[in-house]
Amino acid sequence: MALDVDAIRARIPALKSGTARFDAPGGTQTPQPVIDAVAEALANPLANRGRTTEGERNADDIVAQARSALADLLGADPRGIVFGRSATQLAYDLSRTLARTWGPGDEVVVTRLDHDSNIRPWVQAAEAAGASVRWADFDPATGELLAEHIEAVLSPRTRLVAVTAASNLIGTVPDLPSVARLVHGVGALLHVDAVHYASHAVVDLAALGADTLVCSPYKFLGPHLGVLAARPEFLETLRPDKLLPSSDAVPERFELGTLPYELLAGARAAVDFLAALEPDARGSRRDRLVASFAALEEHEEALRGRIERGLADLGGITVYSRAARRTPTLLFTVAGLRPAEVYRQLAERGIDAPAGSFYTLEASRRLGLGDEGAVRVGLAPYTDADDVDRLLTALGTLAR
Repeated sequence: MALDVDAIRARIPALKSGTARFDAPGGTQTPQPVIDAVAEALANPLANRGRTTEGERNADDIVAQARSALADLLGADPRGIVFGRSATQLAYDLSRTLARTWGPGDEVVVTRLDHDSNIRPWVQAAEAAGASVRWADFDPATGELLAEHIEAVLSPRTRLVAVTAASNLIGTVPDLPSVARLVHGVGALLHVDAVHYASHAVVDLAALGADTLVCSPYKFLGPHLGVLAARPEFLETLRPDKLLPSSDAVPERFELGTLPYELLAGARAAVDFLAALEPDARGSRRDRLVASFAALEEHEEALRGRIERGLADLGGITVYSRAARRTPTLLFTVAGLRPAEVYRQLAERGIDAPAGSFYTLEASRRLGLGDEGAVRVGLAPYTDADDVDRLLTALGTLAR
């Protein structure tokens, strides 16, 4: 299996600008079929969901198709797919709902590796409920967050553990199944931030051991919204705040107001685009997604290796992405240059590799990078060898 990167790039209009884009961890560029799906949804009659008028049926069908697509992507049940404005918003909503059952003596665990959207909602909800917060550390020398780091802060009083499936800052992929066994062993819930992970690997809700999981389609070629996945039976046990006349059915009871139908149409199209990355794949959409992600991982790993070897040859560059298992995401500094200056000079050369802590403030501080962070390079299905060579040539000039 090998990706036809030229064919992928030809379907992404934004790449016509000629910029070599390494900013995918912050959001990918949009394929034409996704753009078309959004436009088509808006061009046809739309109304509040129902089955009487054409507009109602269009809206209802879009929602059903989007739930089915995201369920295929995440290895979940369509009845357990909740849509929201963002993964951050969904984490806040979920944390407030769950915290109603917390009180003094209860404990919530967060990690220093995580994006702040998987830290602050839980910290603030725990504080409001009078519960305690315990912090799981990671090893800044290796970038590893091990199951034993989580185990060290678990207790019979733990109610929930929030952990990333992959660090958006340094790419670390923790062993979530092992973490899940420990968490469930003390009777706690496991909430997983898969926003970065879902861009690079097949997600399987049950295999990861997650009770709840969030992702963001704009990180994998789709539009801006958030998705939460959980078992429908678990969602049935939760009573979120909602308007009196709004549906009490699951998953609708968690979705506030009218859904953005056009964005859901785009999210469905993004999943279909991903499923077609390996054009020879056959079977169900889930089967095709598994095959396509296998090809994607092979492609991204090859380019990641190319970048890592190139950085090692340059000298004067410190790389902080060191975990044994990690996504194709590299965080680094260039000796003698502030990260923001590297970002600026690369941008002047038509290379987009942003600098910062990228809302992963705790990890940036733990790595000794403070709030300033470092330069981050991330890959996407449309990244090619020419992009990588342009990046390495430019960094070679800066490092000298």
